[in-house]
Amino acid sequence: MKCATSLFCALMAVASHGLAEDRPNFVVVFADDQGYQDVGCFGSPDIKTPHLDRMAKEGVRFTDFYVSQAVCSASRAALLTGCYSNRVGILGALGPNARYGINENESTIAEILKTKGYATAIYGKWHLGHHPKFLPTRHGFDDYFGLPYSNDMWPFHPGVRHLPMTERLKRWPHLPLIEGEKIVNPQVTPEAQTHLTTWYTERAVKFIEGHKDEPFFVYVPHSMPHVPLYVSEKFKGKSKRGLYGDVIMEIDWSVGQILETLKRLKLDEKTLVIYTSDNGPWLSYGDHGGAALPLREGKGTSWDGGQREPCIMRWPGKIPAGNVCSEVAATIDILPTLAHLAGAELPAHTIDGKNIWSLMSGKDGATSPHEAYYFYWGRHLQCIRSGDWKLHFPHAYRSLKDKPGSGGIPGPYVQRKTGLALYNVQTDIGEQHNVADKHPDIVARLKKLADKARAELGDSATNQQGAGVRPAGSL
Repeated sequence: MKCATSLFCALMAVASHGLAEDRPNFVVVFADDQGYQDVGCFGSPDIKTPHLDRMAKEGVRFTDFYVSQAVCSASRAALLTGCYSNRVGILGALGPNARYGINENESTIAEILKTKGYATAIYGKWHLGHHPKFLPTRHGFDDYFGLPYSNDMWPFHPGVRHLPMTERLKRWPHLPLIEGEKIVNPQVTPEAQTHLTTWYTERAVKFIEGHKDEPFFVYVPHSMPHVPLYVSEKFKGKSKRGLYGDVIMEIDWSVGQILETLKRLKLDEKTLVIYTSDNGPWLSYGDHGGAALPLREGKGTSWDGGQREPCIMRWPGKIPAGNVCSEVAATIDILPTLAHLAGAELPAHTIDGKNIWSLMSGKDGATSPHEAYYFYWGRHLQCIRSGDWKLHFPHAYRSLKDKPGSGGIPGPYVQRKTGLALYNVQTDIGEQHNVADKHPDIVARLKKLADKARAELGDSATNQQGAGVRPAGSL
């Protein structure tokens, strides 16, 4: 009996190892408020990003990659659920007074991968609800360390720094640092913020080392370069771009540490690494914000500067080196693609993302699986893109009033308006030349596609609720 048991155990170990071999590892690094141009391989003239550039040389660079909305919580909800943020009821940026968050009935990437035996972790900014029922550990993640929301949601916010601390705390409570479900630092200080990128990186590396013999998913949503900007001593003053450049260089270092760990553990050819950001740059902060060039506008708008992000994916032996993909893809596509690669079932409920492995792997003739991609600001459907064409519906948007701010203090915005406008975003990447009157057939086609979105996801401009909208979670 002992021999039979030993033989059975040996066979199970071999079978388990074989299953692990068939399931790739996944690392998703998600920056905060990083502009389209703020990476060397995307054209930055003054920020050095050697590790991200290396990722692009060894993998694929997506030039037309979008987030769901140009704001923190909405963008993160879409990434993790594979749905437009409107579908899952998460809009805007949840603050410390929010009493809602991600619904327990939604399925995150982590929960999908757990069904296939993955170890899962998140190190960084969560921003989908700070109450216990909304935390990552209740939504598929085995381990969590980071901030529950943005690093400016604290008593040192620029909008309250002129007030006495007693008055500041009425607007913004102290910023907590959480491990698992426990607050390990109830009052994050400026000094602590200088260590965040390093801490997140060290945790990610340690997790990879501890789970090298089983499939894993590591999500690293950095708190930076969201303002206020903080950087460790090892990168302070290193960039020609100033403090903002220093911060990006440290995030690039973080990516390098992860890549080096994968190589050292001989996991390179078993691991897909994805890098992108949650939305475009916060332009009102000037030298403390990024650059979206050559795109128009930035964070908080439906122009491409707000929602089109740098995206790089690397998987040696699976993704051809040096590829560039200009097909439309998005963060909502990450969940279904990882599920496909892991052999996991998709959620039973409706999702909006598509499997984009054919684009990632450089399959000949592969095209975007999206007939149309929809741009919402809050509940307002503001734009739609199909192929090379992007149609703006009449809407107001914020834009810099005069000069941007500096030194961490923002400059003022002003509200501007656009009417119905059509742009070919391949030949007019800056959305400068409205050609709606020259292509009425394209305008008509995109309007019909937009009507489908309104019926499913709603539109505040037409007072439609959307038959497919699901509620956020609530206390």
